[in-house]
Amino acid sequence: MASTSMASLCSFLSPPRPPSDLATVLLSVAPSPSRRSWSSRASSSSSSTGGTYDYRSSSPLHQPPELQFPLRLPEPNNSTSRLRIFSGTANPTLAQEIACYLGLELGRIKIKRFADGELYVQLQESVRGCDVFLVQPTCPPANENLMELLIMIDACRRASAKTITAVIPYFGYARADRKMQGRESIAAKLVANLITEAGAHRVLACDLHSGQSIGYFDIPVDHVYGQPVILDYLASKTICPNDVVVVSPDVGGVARARAFAKKLSDAPLAIVDKRRLGHNQAEVMNLIGDVKGKVAVMVDDMIDTAGTMSKGAELLHREGAKAVYACSTHAVLSPPAVERLSGGLFQEVIITNTVPVPPHQQFPQLTVLSVANLLGETIWRVHDDCSVSSIFQ
Repeated sequence: MASTSMASLCSFLSPPRPPSDLATVLLSVAPSPSRRSWSSRASSSSSSTGGTYDYRSSSPLHQPPELQFPLRLPEPNNSTSRLRIFSGTANPTLAQEIACYLGLELGRIKIKRFADGELYVQLQESVRGCDVFLVQPTCPPANENLMELLIMIDACRRASAKTITAVIPYFGYARADRKMQGRESIAAKLVANLITEAGAHRVLACDLHSGQSIGYFDIPVDHVYGQPVILDYLASKTICPNDVVVVSPDVGGVARARAFAKKLSDAPLAIVDKRRLGHNQAEVMNLIGDVKGKVAVMVDDMIDTAGTMSKGAELLHREGAKAVYACSTHAVLSPPAVERLSGGLFQEVIITNTVPVPPHQQFPQLTVLSVANLLGETIWRVHDDCSVSSIFQ
């Protein structure tokens, strides 16, 4: 009696043994070999048969049945599948050239203005989990283009973009980077805060008016230079290197001009000393350096009303320069810039397309170079987590 009770107790405590074919049943509905998680249990000597294996032996079993429901396969590991380029209305031509360099199509976006002037932005495609780059210079009209950029950033943030990079070829308000008099605003810092608070993760800017503006942002800033594009163009011209002198139109641009001269066959440097009487008004005082019988290349980050450039060119001609070239990354060309630049003082005016130049502002001496390849290469390196500074070394 005691032995019978003990046997009953043991049978109660011990779990029932599975049928001999249970493992076969479970393995028959397992995932296919390409997605199986139990492949390490299979016998290595039989792996070449391509079948499904019982984990207790090396005998191949039948193939699992075909799945009857739709199966979404993972996307190919293509880095460009997560890269999106969108353009605002400020400079769509430059944005299209950047997309062509990257081998991509511009992202579909809807931008319109209501009757009262308010802006409406809607992305026409998904950007969830994507690295989004928004190409929008804040050139004139600066306030309209800046507000459009902020709304574009907000739209991408609400669409769950992984990262948002504001590509700003020309950064408006960059000249308001410090207080020159009492009770003045520092608009460059304010604009940096607006871009950051709108949701941008990174800023890509070209030739900021001063390097200190980078410190106004609380997010990473990639600062690229348009000098390589202009230098390549000047190298293609038949100008004797010994006849070239690089001229800074003011004391504030000496560092920029010195770096330009070093890359231009280590050309000598001259400086135009000026005294500014007011906003957009400049008076040239004297010239530091020798330009007699030389080809003077004036270098500045932007041309607004061209007052600095034109007065500097007049001084260079009086000092004996045989030709004057004007080189600038940003051509804002506020009136009366076109009249001053086309008046015969300059042999050639070389600019880039960071700011669009409408047909009515073009003149025979004007040469417009594209920075699309430079910005496109920088965008790819940011997306691919590569060095940006090595472009300029």
